[in-house]
Amino acid sequence: MHFRSALYSLGLLASAAFVNAAPLKARQSGVPKVVVAHHIVGLTAAFTVDDWTSDIQLAQANGIDGFALNVGNDPFTNQQAQNAYQAAEQLNSNFKLFFSLDMSSFPCTTPDDATTLRNLVTQFASRPAQLQVDGKAFVSTFAGESCTFGSGDVPSGWRSQFTQHPDTSGKIHFVPSFFVDPATFNTFTGVMDGDFNFNSGWPLTLSAAQAPQLLPGVDLNNVNAAGEAALQKFIGSFDTDNQHITQLATVQGSAQTYMAAVAPWFFTHFGADTFNKNFVFDGDEHLWVARWENVIANRDKVSLVEIVTWNDFGESHYIGPNNHGQLPPGSEAWVNGFDHQGFLDLTNYFATQFKTGQAPAITKDQLVMWARPHPKNATPNDPVGAPKDFQLFQDKLWAVVLATADGSLTLATSDTTSQTFDVKQGVNKLSLDLTPGGFMHGTLTRNGQTVIDLKPDDYTFNPNPTAFNYNAFVASASSQ
Repeated sequence: MHFRSALYSLGLLASAAFVNAAPLKARQSGVPKVVVAHHIVGLTAAFTVDDWTSDIQLAQANGIDGFALNVGNDPFTNQQAQNAYQAAEQLNSNFKLFFSLDMSSFPCTTPDDATTLRNLVTQFASRPAQLQVDGKAFVSTFAGESCTFGSGDVPSGWRSQFTQHPDTSGKIHFVPSFFVDPATFNTFTGVMDGDFNFNSGWPLTLSAAQAPQLLPGVDLNNVNAAGEAALQKFIGSFDTDNQHITQLATVQGSAQTYMAAVAPWFFTHFGADTFNKNFVFDGDEHLWVARWENVIANRDKVSLVEIVTWNDFGESHYIGPNNHGQLPPGSEAWVNGFDHQGFLDLTNYFATQFKTGQAPAITKDQLVMWARPHPKNATPNDPVGAPKDFQLFQDKLWAVVLATADGSLTLATSDTTSQTFDVKQGVNKLSLDLTPGGFMHGTLTRNGQTVIDLKPDDYTFNPNPTAFNYNAFVASASSQ
């Protein structure tokens, strides 16, 4: 469970098998693309090999080629890494793994701290399930921009104690997520083979404070078509990716491997007595799909996509099962009952398009709907308080249809609030205002016949909640 805000100017904030095992060269035409999901090992203390097998099979069935194993300074890190690699290798399905070293957890002030990281990485570097790039073990990070490992500065520390150390030199392909101004990337010569832009999946430039300047004339309590068009310039945007890619090219000797992030949502609500994180990022305007579409449109610039995340329950951007693994204490209040596997159901379509450059044939109709559980301006007696930037959200039901052919979708949020939309073959993004006390209901019809009828019994848009919850309730159904 983690988020790290970029520490630079606002303008820069920020069953499928593995696609051949050929070495990756960033942004080279014809080189296979890879889609992985960020899996937080810190929430898997009790996992068995079978648990890892279950997650791997589910991910791979939905177009995901591997897991980025986010590992930290936990006593079970090595054992769970062993379990994950064993599960992938027993399946023998070409599912790949690599470490995302969580430098918000690992200490990194002394040479001995670097020894710990090198030992972990080299222990698994030659395992059959390890993702290899140009014959080297792929390694990433979450953070690390403050690590010196006893050297005089951060680049020297990573260079002398990790990437160019005799234990690892020539053996790893290092694509970290350093939360720094990309203009400083050129100081990381000999360190960065590439860059992972962890925050690129969310519109971090959007905040309630900046909205009047960024969205002039837009009423966030009543967003019209012009307002939606203005929001869509930010939500899912590729702007920060372009900034990172441009600056990565200034790193001498870098392979320029660029890894973009896609994310479905973000809400966290921990009080000062726990993790002291209480904020949202705007996930409206069909963020999950919009971001995928923009990454796909720029796929020639991107080598890998990392889904953020498989299981970060505390920050509400999970797409894996919400009942598989530990919940950070307190997060059960907004995670239990809020399954996100509808987002996972859409993943195969977009992951396949990213990897191949072609939209795959849609062989069954799919309907995915999501909405928050209470009005954004609700006022529960919640001691933690309202999350920062909640004002950005819209009280709408969001729907996506992957349609095999033209048809009609009727959305309803109460017995008296409904709208029927024309649906075209392919991807359709639709929405309808939510109704306090109401529900979510979607009906896909074609040629006078009902194809999908989806109305989850356990969803109500509650106008009087007892606590703030800006997580997404996701429902999904298909025609087969």
